[in-house]
Amino acid sequence: MAENPIIEVRGLSKHFEARQHLFRKSSTGAGVLKAVDDVSFRIPKGHSLGIAGESGCGKTTTAKMLLKLYEPTSGSFLFNGKDITHLKAKEELKQFRKQAQLMFQNPFEALNPRFTIFRSLLEPLIVHDIGTKEERAALIKQALEQVNLIPAENFFEKYPHQMSGGQLQRVVLARALIVDPIFLVADEPVSMLDVSVRAGVLNLMKTLTERLQLTTVYISHDLSLISYMCEQTAIMYLGKVVEIGDTMSVLQKPKHPYTQALLAAVPSPDPDEEPEEVLIKNHVPSPINMPNGCHFQDRCPYTEAICREKTPELRQAETGQIVACHMVTPFFDRKAEREEHVI
Repeated sequence: MAENPIIEVRGLSKHFEARQHLFRKSSTGAGVLKAVDDVSFRIPKGHSLGIAGESGCGKTTTAKMLLKLYEPTSGSFLFNGKDITHLKAKEELKQFRKQAQLMFQNPFEALNPRFTIFRSLLEPLIVHDIGTKEERAALIKQALEQVNLIPAENFFEKYPHQMSGGQLQRVVLARALIVDPIFLVADEPVSMLDVSVRAGVLNLMKTLTERLQLTTVYISHDLSLISYMCEQTAIMYLGKVVEIGDTMSVLQKPKHPYTQALLAAVPSPDPDEEPEEVLIKNHVPSPINMPNGCHFQDRCPYTEAICREKTPELRQAETGQIVACHMVTPFFDRKAEREEHVI
């Protein structure tokens, strides 16, 4: 990736102590749930990263650490070149929150039902002490126009229940952008919307994030959304990043067996096309007290002895992406093999 990233995480982990079940006490103790385990990536200014995977893989926990809603158990987090892993100072944390904004999944619950749309957009301006009374009104009008809610004045006195889901998600986006952030996290931004309005919201988000040069993280289980919105993609499984790289490489030439299985499970729009065989077997194991080795070992069709003994390291595949799999020959090893056979 390019130099001077806005977001850089190094070995970021978040572990929770798992509570014992009232009627199922264990001799080994409560255990530890490794929601996120040793995750690293970088996102340059104006670029986008999609984080995909099944429910419970650690996507949202990662996003919450990026927004300082969770303190990491270990690892470091650099924001715009500054280490903010353990940022505590009230004013510094407030400044960070102005620069890093969240677009919520459910627009019906993201806005206070007792507030008008004007009041909802006014709130962040008051919190961050932005503008005079007249300037704030102008900023709110501009924010609504920016998300194509026109004429803006028609929406000032409306309440959330008087608007559609698509309109509300545009308001949520306007509220995030009104404080002029440099980093945006969108957690399943259209999953709660009717299919008929999803494309319009996504097109708007794509246009605005590119125009404003926002660094963006999209959290989704929808690989088609990731493909459309993101330049880079990270696939997570049980707290680990198992594959990361250029979106087209990851989604068109997947190397990790889990990524291959996710893509095989995506239905084809062609009714005559034979579906690919879904490679994974068994159910997702308990994330508590995971065994040694690869987290995917019990579901992978290619498991060998080394997979149960050693955790695979992320290494570059020949197609460019970084993969955590013992069965993937590193790009540099293949290059050396080719050079040995050159006469």
